[in-house]
Amino acid sequence: MKILFAIQGTGNGHISRAREIVPLLQQYGEVDLLVSGTEAEVSLSQPLKYRFHGFSFVFGTNGGVDNWATYKIMNLRQLWRDMHSLPLNQYDLIINDFEPVSAWACRLQKVPSVSLSHQCSFVSPKTPRPAKWNYAEWLFKYYSPTTHHVGFHFERYDDFIHTPVIRSGIREMETANLGHYTVYLPAYDDKILLKHLSQTAAKWQIFSKRQKTPYQSGNIEIFPVNNEAFNKSLANCEGLLTGGGFEGPAEALFLKKKVLVIPMKGQYEQQCNALAASKMGVPVVNEINEKFAGHLNNWIQNGKIVDVNFPDETAQIVDNLIKQYARK
Repeated sequence: MKILFAIQGTGNGHISRAREIVPLLQQYGEVDLLVSGTEAEVSLSQPLKYRFHGFSFVFGTNGGVDNWATYKIMNLRQLWRDMHSLPLNQYDLIINDFEPVSAWACRLQKVPSVSLSHQCSFVSPKTPRPAKWNYAEWLFKYYSPTTHHVGFHFERYDDFIHTPVIRSGIREMETANLGHYTVYLPAYDDKILLKHLSQTAAKWQIFSKRQKTPYQSGNIEIFPVNNEAFNKSLANCEGLLTGGGFEGPAEALFLKKKVLVIPMKGQYEQQCNALAASKMGVPVVNEINEKFAGHLNNWIQNGKIVDVNFPDETAQIVDNLIKQYARK
């Protein structure tokens, strides 16, 4: 069997989940890997067959998407060429984690494909989202359209939605509480974070997209983004301060850490994730402003660990997917 696994490269969650899924897929046949996007700091262990520019959103420095930077890196002509150049008939199964080039290539060539992603959970109207409709619902529907869906979210909101994929390295990790708080907020400049975190007595470890070498400022350590170092910090922290992504909060909850979520401004998916997390009892702060230090101190003093049940079902999910959707 020949499998194409296409992965979104904007942000680290898609790549991190793929690191867990690729070895499982390789048990069933030859796997070609495709990545498009420009904003991930982690990488796959296996070589890529295809690497495309894709269609990425660039993180800003004040809590949102940098629209101008996103526009500048946009190359719709190249996207169109890549869609039409991708050879798909050689594959018995095409799996897509919110990756637009292969998804639209499948649609153009009338080849079936399967979403294996967090984003496809929003196909279901039962998945939490704000009451006010947002144009970003079109992104869920048309950014990476596929014929079948296998979704992941914090809870099983529908029959095709599963609880998060927790990497085996995280599941097997020994944990402790060394008293510090881990921070991953890539949409905020380090100076903004330093200003507010320094107003607390807690110790902080920030993982920054913008730093190449580590340094310390008072009660705050700043590190470049590194998968192993981040995992170690997370395993030994008291809590995680992070954006409204999916994989990061899910792993922290699994490790029984306190979590405080700040969804990116104007990023609808993160707003939806934050709402879902809040329904589970995770506190959410919508922006960093003059009241933020107060929110932090309240969380430090009164924040609770939210109990979750994220069983290890990834191998079974992959097996079911192969049996149901691979060409016979």
